[in-house]
Amino acid sequence: MIQVRILLVMMIIGAAIAIGSTDLICAIVALGVVGLGISLIFLLLQAPDLAILQLVVEIMSLVIMIRAFGMKDTVNIRERRFIATSISVILMGFFLVFSMAAIFEIPRFGSPLMKTSLFYLRNGFRQTGVPNMVSAIILDYRSLDMLGQVVIAFSAAIGLVLIGRKKIHASTANRAEREQK
Repeated sequence: MIQVRILLVMMIIGAAIAIGSTDLICAIVALGVVGLGISLIFLLLQAPDLAILQLVVEIMSLVIMIRAFGMKDTVNIRERRFIATSISVILMGFFLVFSMAAIFEIPRFGSPLMKTSLFYLRNGFRQTGVPNMVSAIILDYRSLDMLGQVVIAFSAAIGLVLIGRKKIHASTANRAEREQK
């Protein structure tokens, strides 16, 4: 798939910019491009649940990182408004693109929606031996999707813990320096 390759190149460029950037906001936005690329790849690989989870985690992480690191007192109000407006416009654009993609995926009126679920209902008990079809679908048929969701959620939690730790250690070190003086 050429789209996946293009997205991978975009993600590599975003990661390189994030590593090489001296501006913290630029690095955070570049990391956001990498996360958005992952979300789009999930969408192209027909895993919309993973794509939505990745997108939500990415947006939350970006907002937290920008709030925690980006808005320092050295930035004046005009720059803050420009940054906030720019990020809002970009996120609204991505939301509109995803919304349009979802709307175009809705089947036409009258077309059958139950192709996959009909297969699960007919063959689920026989193939899995589990009387609860929800559990059978989540744990047997869709187990790799669930593994992907758990990995994404765990990675986001680890990232937030590391960011929080770094900020706590920095504030503790600053406090210790002030006490020594």
